[in-house]
Amino acid sequence: MSRSTPCGTAFTATPSPGRESGGAAVMEKAPERVRKPSPRYKVLLHNDPVNTMEYVVSTLRQVVPSLSEQDAIAVMLETHNTGVGLVIVCDIEPAEFYSETLKAKGLSSTIEPET
Repeated sequence: MSRSTPCGTAFTATPSPGRESGGAAVMEKAPERVRKPSPRYKVLLHNDPVNTMEYVVSTLRQVVPSLSEQDAIAVMLETHNTGVGLVIVCDIEPAEFYSETLKAKGLSSTIEPET
């Protein structure tokens, strides 16, 4: 069977192997791609004897706007009581930004992969 298209090119319809005339067409589905989530990183705050608790809380709120006052206080207390506090878990780029900004404001901070 040959047909002309509006632009003048012809194409031929050929039956696909394994398909009898009048049978249902089988559409092959492309394999789905599984998206692996990007690795997450913990931003850690380390205790220091220099900065006041009020300064730490206000700096955390400035640097990580998603932290509420209560969250910032909780991070500060965890850091004060245990030596290290978890600020936030996020992708690598914001984690680096938060950690570097905390350091620039005189706080001790590191990042590590979330396990």
